[in-house]
Amino acid sequence: MADPAVETIAAGRCLVARVSGDMDYVTEPVFDQQFQELIARGDRSIVLDLSGVSFCDSAGLNVLLGARRQAEASGAMLVLACVPEPLQRILEMTGVTQLLRVYDTVTDAETVFGR
Repeated sequence: MADPAVETIAAGRCLVARVSGDMDYVTEPVFDQQFQELIARGDRSIVLDLSGVSFCDSAGLNVLLGARRQAEASGAMLVLACVPEPLQRILEMTGVTQLLRVYDTVTDAETVFGR
């Protein structure tokens, strides 16, 4: 199991953060805290690159939805990019894609924010 991590990898007009590890009930508090800190930085546009996420269960989905709510409350927009296929299917089946915008690549997401 990979250690949970949120690493800021780029910042132009938007903050890009690469998320890695398992997103589950064990790592939920870690990701919740890291996403809160990310959003508290004050960036208006945040892209979560999920290419490094190896597993995600309902607790992981809750963390993503909580981050979306927190971002909205602070006036920021949070989107997902590079979502692994198994996680993409879960997002679609659970309806999360109706709430969180998902892009194939970080570049696609950045383009929406007007790099």
